[in-house]
Amino acid sequence: MAHLLGAESLHLEYPTRVIFDRITIGLDEGDRIGVVGRNGDGKSTLLRLLSGRIEPDSGRVTRRNGVTLGMLDQADTLPDDLVVRDAIVGDREEYEWAGDARIRDVIDGLLLDVPWEATIAELSGGQRRRVGLAKLLVGDWNVIFLDEPTNHLDVEGIAWLAGHLNKRWPANQGGLIVVTHDRWFLDEVSTDTWEVHDQIIEPFEGGYAAYILQRVERDKLASTMESKRQNLARKELAWLRRGAPARSTKPKFRMDAAYELIANEPPPRDTVALSQLATARLGKDVVDLLDVGVSYGDKEVLMDIEWRIAPGERTGILGVNGAGKSTLLSLVAGTLQPTSGRVKRGKTIRVAILSQQLGELADILDDRVMDVIARQKSSYVSGGKELTPGQLLERMGFMSAQLSTRVKDLSGGQRRRLQLLLILLGEPNVLILDEPTNDLDTDILAAIEDLLDSWPGTLLVVSHDRYLLERVTDNQYGILDGRMRHLPGGVDQYLQLRSKQGSRGQTVTESHRADGKADAGVNAKGRPRLQGAELRNAEKELGSVSRRLEKVTSQIAGIHDRFATHDQSDYSGLAALQSELKTLEDSMAELELRWLELSEALET
Repeated sequence: MAHLLGAESLHLEYPTRVIFDRITIGLDEGDRIGVVGRNGDGKSTLLRLLSGRIEPDSGRVTRRNGVTLGMLDQADTLPDDLVVRDAIVGDREEYEWAGDARIRDVIDGLLLDVPWEATIAELSGGQRRRVGLAKLLVGDWNVIFLDEPTNHLDVEGIAWLAGHLNKRWPANQGGLIVVTHDRWFLDEVSTDTWEVHDQIIEPFEGGYAAYILQRVERDKLASTMESKRQNLARKELAWLRRGAPARSTKPKFRMDAAYELIANEPPPRDTVALSQLATARLGKDVVDLLDVGVSYGDKEVLMDIEWRIAPGERTGILGVNGAGKSTLLSLVAGTLQPTSGRVKRGKTIRVAILSQQLGELADILDDRVMDVIARQKSSYVSGGKELTPGQLLERMGFMSAQLSTRVKDLSGGQRRRLQLLLILLGEPNVLILDEPTNDLDTDILAAIEDLLDSWPGTLLVVSHDRYLLERVTDNQYGILDGRMRHLPGGVDQYLQLRSKQGSRGQTVTESHRADGKADAGVNAKGRPRLQGAELRNAEKELGSVSRRLEKVTSQIAGIHDRFATHDQSDYSGLAALQSELKTLEDSMAELELRWLELSEALET
């Protein structure tokens, strides 16, 4: 493959530390590179070095003649007086840019809610970021660098961006380097992974899932100094292998090696034990939303919401910006009263919210971390083990030197981790996470997910990070047209439903006529309602499919148990188990599809 650009013996250091020490790396035609590493280790600096925005202390960056490079930096800003239209298409005539398929695709994917004639100063922070991303993507580049491109994008926007990048260049052409904490996005777009750590860049073949497997293998061969990191990666690998029950696709990497590495690794969560603990702490009642509706003036945000939250429930909420996610969580937290219906709250619930604003730290900004922790309870039970607050800090990536740092001097990611720790030490039994992944790298996200695995309470999560959503929750719901809908197919099902709605959140469902009244002959999907014997047969089949799904799920779990106890050197036996497992997974996929079809047909 033809060479695009590269770095030779790069060295860069700041007055306090060395960032890179004699690194040599290259990007060839067809490469799609995902960059991972801890915050502060130099991921963004690497992009700026390779793009020529900063110069190394020694070494050199080379680029093939004629190669064009476009970059989206976290620090990139557009002039406040620039008009959105001019930022995207410049002075090109409408007939010219409207005939460009790439420009139309970018506008449809990123800018449908952005006023075309508005100035940058009139836009929100998220809209500005999307305009900056769109400005880059409409250009014709051989190489694109993206630094945290998924910030301010919702689940649909992230899925669109992944699809756009995957089809932007023909196979074995173009080059992409992306820095992001969104692990689903990394797996979707990258063919190789670079890990930035300890002044070096370590390459791995494959996307994020393959990188985790190879890192576990590397750590297994390394000294025990990496044991804590290894154990955490093993647990994440176990989850990647087993996958969420509703997911239709599984990460693709060398399964025989994965089986060997996770043979003795228990499931990430002991669901039965956690449910028992949650019931003991909460009782049987948590929060019930009964026929709830919320209106702001003439605008009806939520309607006909029926949600009975169970002890130990782990639920993810999906929806576009403005769909009503925050309103729904405010009802659960008790900070908002419904316009109609009622909210029934358990007597023992203690709700805590991990907000985006870091409000919990406002009164302690001048305090040192060690003083803040000293005021907390002396121990906390996690995963059946009693840990001190200091041990929890270490588990969440704090170094001993950072204990004497004042809270206001911590980085954004460190403040986020401290915020979560303080909330958990308060021992709530209902935890609401509102976009918890901001400012966190992939290693810290894995550590937080590991901590939440052993947390015995009810967990409600709103996040555009679909990896985290599938990782820490067992069920997902979408808010569509003001109503809650269960998503047994997870994020993929939500994206399918949204695509059927037409333009993002702007179309009216087919089940309503121009006068606003529902057509009595169709269901919520605009399909004819089932009646009589047809209705009874569909209900009967749905019950049968549900029972068969439970049986197949149990059989798949049994296969995983047999894998864990099987002789790992018996390759023919493992192959037979793998064949049996594939048959069951194919059967489960068919049953899930039929369940979805019947559920949609029976919707009223």
